[in-house]
Amino acid sequence: MIVVTGATGNIGRTLVPLLAEAGEAVVAVSRRAQPAGLPDGVRHAQADLGNSASMRPVLKGSDALFILLGGELNGPGESAEALLDVAVEAGVKRVVLLSSQINSTRPDAPSHTRLREFEAAVRASGAEFTLLRPGGFASNAYAWAESVRTKRTVFAPFGEVALPVVDPADIAAVAAAALREDGHAGCTYELTGPEAISPRHQATVISEALGEEVAFVELSREEARAHLAQFMPEEAIGGTLDILGAPLPAEQEISPDIERVLRRPARPFGEWVARNLPAFR
Repeated sequence: MIVVTGATGNIGRTLVPLLAEAGEAVVAVSRRAQPAGLPDGVRHAQADLGNSASMRPVLKGSDALFILLGGELNGPGESAEALLDVAVEAGVKRVVLLSSQINSTRPDAPSHTRLREFEAAVRASGAEFTLLRPGGFASNAYAWAESVRTKRTVFAPFGEVALPVVDPADIAAVAAAALREDGHAGCTYELTGPEAISPRHQATVISEALGEEVAFVELSREEARAHLAQFMPEEAIGGTLDILGAPLPAEQEISPDIERVLRRPARPFGEWVARNLPAFR
């Protein structure tokens, strides 16, 4: 049995069906009541990853665990070891943690202290583990959906800075492989898209998919900071803008790990747009 936390998010919504279609018994965990659209045979459990007591009955009898911190990323709470201890006691033999590329490129970033604690706890747990370290998500473009729908305009900073954004569906596919297959124990995979693409070019891709002109308006760093402050913790804003505006060479590199694991190329940004085009219409 495989327990998937963050089951209702960008990655979980793809990962759960992938595992179910492969014949795995799956428990989809979320903090909210059961979501609509779970595949037949998938059991839902309402629990909080930051509360190991709530996870104890969920994990009982499970073989593998996918950890996605979600809201716990920047929040206080139980030690990471508390969750891993409960998981191992429950019989979990394999753990896959969704981490971040920042933990390799900027290992002292204050925004990811909590996630580094989980990496250390997973390594020390005694279970087989795989760490997934994606870069920026293609789905961050959802932030432009309303302005594209209403104004046919993308507002973003650093219009010419290109990063190899990764499709969350590819992250889910790599997670499914690591949860189900042997050969991934002890591995750390950096997950990127197949090409570096700038915000201005992303706007062009959206425009071409819509068949209508989409303008690009470049925000200043200050304007971008004000926008991010509406939904992002203050300690994360500066680091995010640094990556978007002045990425390190390693953050612009294209990783081969998706193709290595899945035996196919990573999906380009245009494929993500095509699948999610209704959000921009």
